[in-house]
Amino acid sequence: MSSLEKRSGNPVYKTIIYIVLVILAVLSLFPFVVMVINATRNTPQIQQHAVSLIPSHYLMNNWAVFNGKTFNPIRGFINSVIISSGATILTIYFSTLTAWALVAYHWKLRNAFFSFILAVMMIPGQITAIGFYQFMYKIHMTNNFLALILPAIAAPSCVFFMRQFMVATFPMELLDAARIDGSGEFRTFNEIGLPIMKPAMATQAIFTFVGNWNQLFMPSILLTDNNLYTMPLMVSQLRGDIYKVEYGAVYLGLTLSVLPLFVIYFALSKYIIAGVALGGVKG
Repeated sequence: MSSLEKRSGNPVYKTIIYIVLVILAVLSLFPFVVMVINATRNTPQIQQHAVSLIPSHYLMNNWAVFNGKTFNPIRGFINSVIISSGATILTIYFSTLTAWALVAYHWKLRNAFFSFILAVMMIPGQITAIGFYQFMYKIHMTNNFLALILPAIAAPSCVFFMRQFMVATFPMELLDAARIDGSGEFRTFNEIGLPIMKPAMATQAIFTFVGNWNQLFMPSILLTDNNLYTMPLMVSQLRGDIYKVEYGAVYLGLTLSVLPLFVIYFALSKYIIAGVALGGVKG
């Protein structure tokens, strides 16, 4: 028995591990708890004591401030869901399809194409923002959700992740067996490739959804209609008054922005855990 196994069976060692994990969990959740509590407090209370664990009774007042602006928070919530969900679906599916082409098939420029994807991944999005906006303006795609959803098809970082996961875990024997049985390439990808890639897809879906939900830069230059504003745009508008900022309403907007991210994480976390367990068994 190794020293690590001996220590893992020691009750004192287990207790120390549990204590450390509890402390890390508390530190991770503490900012979210403070944010939710501050959503129930008014501006003077937050300015006097920014960190408090005692809720107040100004939640409806903050909602009235948030809802009293020139935009509709509920509409903004729906807009963010539409953009984030559409972009996530396109990113995950087409990135997995691209990774499938890089792993399942042998063609002459495969390595060069993968190197090109890695090179594109190094280019910051802000560099291409001006040209992208001019292109969207010329084709009359400003104030259109498609301008924020369709570009999600090209996601180099997601392709890289999917490709690495597929190289390490995908059994190529299944692909050969499907071809022998007469399955078409597209059907093989949808019915065999996608189910095996669920853990990687769930992981990237979380990151992609969060990234698109929190996106502020591109929506701020592409969306000028208040009815098309996303939640981050609306929260940023709450801080637009330099003379008075209603911090309670800002925290309420942040809380509403974070809630869907928790839902997405808890809905997909089981697939991530299953993928980790599968990797541990294979290892």
